[in-house]
Amino acid sequence: MAQPQTCGVYWFRHDLRLHDQPALTAALAACPQLVPVWVWPDNPTTAWGFARHSALKLRYLADTVLDLRQRLRALGSDLLILAGPPAAALAQLQAQLREQGWPCELWCEEIAAPDEEAELQAARAAGWQVHPHWQSGLFALADLPFRPDTLPQVFTPFRQLLARTGCQPAAPVAPISALPALPAWAAQVSQFDLAAWRESHPAAPDPRAALRFDLPEFAAGESAALRYLQAYLASELPTHYKQTRNGLLGAAYSSKWSAWLASGALSVRQIYAGLAAREQARGADEGCEWLYFELLWREYFRHLHRQHGRRLYRVSGLNPSAPAPTHDPARFAHWREGQTGQPFIDAGMRELRLTGYLSNRLRQNVASYLVHDLGGDWRAGAAWFEAQLVDYDVYSNQGNWLYLAGRGTDPRAGRRFNPLKQAQDYDRAGDYQRCWAAD
Repeated sequence: MAQPQTCGVYWFRHDLRLHDQPALTAALAACPQLVPVWVWPDNPTTAWGFARHSALKLRYLADTVLDLRQRLRALGSDLLILAGPPAAALAQLQAQLREQGWPCELWCEEIAAPDEEAELQAARAAGWQVHPHWQSGLFALADLPFRPDTLPQVFTPFRQLLARTGCQPAAPVAPISALPALPAWAAQVSQFDLAAWRESHPAAPDPRAALRFDLPEFAAGESAALRYLQAYLASELPTHYKQTRNGLLGAAYSSKWSAWLASGALSVRQIYAGLAAREQARGADEGCEWLYFELLWREYFRHLHRQHGRRLYRVSGLNPSAPAPTHDPARFAHWREGQTGQPFIDAGMRELRLTGYLSNRLRQNVASYLVHDLGGDWRAGAAWFEAQLVDYDVYSNQGNWLYLAGRGTDPRAGRRFNPLKQAQDYDRAGDYQRCWAAD
């Protein structure tokens, strides 16, 4: 039997879905045989003394990956789940490809952050021919009215430039509807037993998480994401988003898309297409306009990474005159455990640790408190958010911490929030603080 011209590998990264998948679509067009791969992350201890990924965050990720595997199997393929770090896992896979005499071609999404770019550099150095595709943003890069080096340095001019030039988000590509079966040799690949790992790490969310949202409705993975998006856009919740977006408790105050967006189980272009269809059917409203505004912030942080890359990870960020922060391990431990003595802040930090989630309003407050009240190192705070948040997004997390610490592109030297005033404005009756008070 004639050997296929190319057997490619598709490496899922932060794009754990089959709808709106330009990179996977391109790989299928180029490769008669294709092997989908996921690399389960290793979990090193950070420089700040805690694991890079919490157990709760990893459980959510496992559920997302297992949902993807089920969807791939339904189309006649499967998902090879390897154990990280990626460089080592992909090198082992490459050796098996070479034994079969096939070219080592690797397809994946492009992620413009230092660690993720280093992974691709390592793959190239090991001999992979890498085909990265930019697909996590709203816009196709070729449609943008600026180059990476001419990105407006503040968000508002960025938003205005897009509006003035009529730049429109790219339409989502058609969902993947068919996949080739895995080649016979793939059955011999040593895999990480994610299902067994998941069974040995059962979820045990804090009961108070139900006050944040109904957990079954917000299950991990593409299947739940698409169901929820359809239900959300059919409801009246988008209309009232601008009025409710600063809420702290319950399911209805925000879109709750963030965890699915972060894992890539839900495409931002699919969201925008849904918002546009809703507007066409019902007419424009302020809530939907504000949802689009929030998606543009997400977009801006992506292009900030494309422009500045590793500079965003320096202690001074983009502000060379910023004073060096200090790191007091005892103060930092009190902050991350919700034991600072400031009730509004402590409630937020307990919610984050126990549920893997925090509202946008509280994220700003607890970050401000660490940087401006405790004099802590913003990088430690960013690392703690990365470890805890089930909706961790490398672009938005780094961009927001820099912005708040006065080390980003914001013309003001940081953003300090007064927790007493914030509690009065957004938790006047104290319901949130009572909910997350220490047991």
